Amino acid sequence: MSVELETSEGVDEPEEKSSGAPEKENHTRMADLSELLKEGTKEAHDRAESTQFVKDFLKGNIRKELFKLATTALYFTYSALEEEMDRNKDHPAFAPLYFPTELHRKEALVKDMEYFYGGDWEEQAQCSEATRKYVERIHYVGQNEPELLVAHAYTRYMGDLSGGQVLKKVAQRALKLPSTGEGTQFYLFENVDNAQQFKQFYRARMNALDLNLETKEKIVEEANKAFEYNMQVLPGPRAAQTGLSALGHMSAACPRSSPGSASTRGHERVWGQRGPSTWRRWGGGSCPLPVLVMRSGVPPS
Repeated sequence: MSVELETSEGVDEPEEKSSGAPEKENHTRMADLSELLKEGTKEAHDRAESTQFVKDFLKGNIRKELFKLATTALYFTYSALEEEMDRNKDHPAFAPLYFPTELHRKEALVKDMEYFYGGDWEEQAQCSEATRKYVERIHYVGQNEPELLVAHAYTRYMGDLSGGQVLKKVAQRALKLPSTGEGTQFYLFENVDNAQQFKQFYRARMNALDLNLETKEKIVEEANKAFEYNMQVLPGPRAAQTGLSALGHMSAACPRSSPGSASTRGHERVWGQRGPSTWRRWGGGSCPLPVLVMRSGVPPS
């Protein structure tokens, strides 16, 4: 029923009250976490999208060795993120967004690491100082402020779903990688049938989280931090041109999962608790930025 029909006969109502319902609807929509994230991270997204590395990659100007090392950075990042997601899979502020079968990337990245490095890839894998700092932030959030984990999942997975297929084709063409998928397993979401529909479903789950406005604003702030971390691990123009020689200082290794942690337990057992997946092989998208922003300078083995 409209506001006009609810007013008393013969009583002139102030004009602003007649538009109360649309105003309330607009306020509710803007209070949705997905809308707050979209608007609140737009500036950071635009800055990251304009970096030279992103532009070069989309043009196919990428060295195979740099791509190989970037895969290492992604491995460390997703290992940390998915460990903390497993840890918080029952937390009310994150549980509705827990989709390991559909989204988790660690197993795919292990296949890519084996392709690029061989069987002893774990001994060779190292990461940059910038990536290490991002990994530490993810662990801190997961263990101390799990409601903020939403920000990191949103920043990574929504971008992966949007731009993955485009980037896979760019990498295969520019680096002459096998068309059968070796080296680009990260971009394949075999359990997502339609990327656009899944993203809409995921955003609806985000909006249904029982969070007050203050917490939502903290999540937006954390998402902006995630974009900043991602931009910090991007190699600069000189690194993109000269390859490994300008990748900067490195750490010995990023923090890894401890034995018996959530991320090291059998995935089949964890996934089986959720029942069969309702999503299958996915289609492409248009936004490559969050996938690209983790392309960091990882040291050579």
